[in-house]
Amino acid sequence: MKELAKKVKADSFLLMASSNEIRNKCLKNIIDNLNKDKEHILAENRRDIENARLENIPDSILSRLLFDTHKMDTVTAGIKDLIKMPDPIGKITLKRELDKGLVLTRTTTPIGVIGVIFEARPDALVQIASLCIKSGNAAILKGGSEALLTNRALFESIKRAVKESNLPENILVQLEARSDVGELLSCCEYVDLLIPRGSNSFVKYIMDNTSIPVMGHADGICHTYIDEEFDLDKSIRILVDAKTQYPSACNTTETLLIHKNAVAGLFPSLNTAFKSAKIKVFAHENIIDKFDNAVLATDKSFHTEYLEKTVNVKTVDSIDEAINHINTYGSHHTDAILTNIDSNADYFMNRVDSANVYKNCSTRFADGFRYGFGAEVGISTGKLHARGPVGLEGLCTYKYKLYGNGDIVADYAEGKKEFHFKDL
Repeated sequence: MKELAKKVKADSFLLMASSNEIRNKCLKNIIDNLNKDKEHILAENRRDIENARLENIPDSILSRLLFDTHKMDTVTAGIKDLIKMPDPIGKITLKRELDKGLVLTRTTTPIGVIGVIFEARPDALVQIASLCIKSGNAAILKGGSEALLTNRALFESIKRAVKESNLPENILVQLEARSDVGELLSCCEYVDLLIPRGSNSFVKYIMDNTSIPVMGHADGICHTYIDEEFDLDKSIRILVDAKTQYPSACNTTETLLIHKNAVAGLFPSLNTAFKSAKIKVFAHENIIDKFDNAVLATDKSFHTEYLEKTVNVKTVDSIDEAINHINTYGSHHTDAILTNIDSNADYFMNRVDSANVYKNCSTRFADGFRYGFGAEVGISTGKLHARGPVGLEGLCTYKYKLYGNGDIVADYAEGKKEFHFKDL
């Protein structure tokens, strides 16, 4: 593994120096190859799904595993968007004259080698590989075992595109064995960043067993809070979408908090909508009588990411109680307020400590494609370097370049010269 990672690191320097035109050419070739290989890829995905069903894989994972014509169209549309985007490398974000003839710039640059370990979502492989190529980062990719055949077929198409574009051979590497993960964690000399996408316990395992910087998120325990003044029709549509549009996604709402003064206006419409959408409800004892078939919620319920059509419901006495609940039980992923009071929305959005905070819309919008990033490698709930959906910008760091003409520090230390800072 270290020898392999060493080769990836060496080729990453060549990729870093490649032109935007060459990287875009590679992305175009990926689209062409995916379309050429479409039937084979979809057939391999059907085999993966059949194998997963035989192994009684949960429905939440099966829905993520599916890679059909719609998913193919979505990932290729994302790549087309990436091609249209400006080169993220070499952007000057600061230019400052320190003294006459001594000019400092801060420019964006790729991170280097990124190891991405992701769940059973084949579309993630395409998104991650494409983002890494566009941003000039080499990548070591390890997908979930449930998607082994689909990932292999997708990677073969992508790898062929890399070769056809005359980019270095080892800028993308795919791992398949479970044991590879442990070995990858020891490659601190060659891997600059790890992005794990999976369960909370898995992400914690990664963090506890490597000295490589880790960026990502574990659980997606998202909330929607109904304020005391709200629009009923809009709120019902939002709540159903936030729970049912794609239940196994990490940005679905898992807990609904209702201001006590909103209960009368929200029911029975909410009960009717949830029954129609076949949403199972775990309700706190202070709201359970408002639902026909609710189950009593426990403290564990509010710590649970269901990834299915199940939701927790609880009333709160104030907006502050809602905020405290979210900051205590939430995973700092995505949380929303539904309100007609602008000042309450501002209050909520400034105090909820999450990567994505919304007013009057579904939590399902937390996505790099929907943000116009082209795609995402994942959503970061941390606060250092990148936060929220991580697209091209989040895959770049920066370096300082200083342009001089025989300048030495001694002249300034001895008072022969003085700094005259001037932003250019």
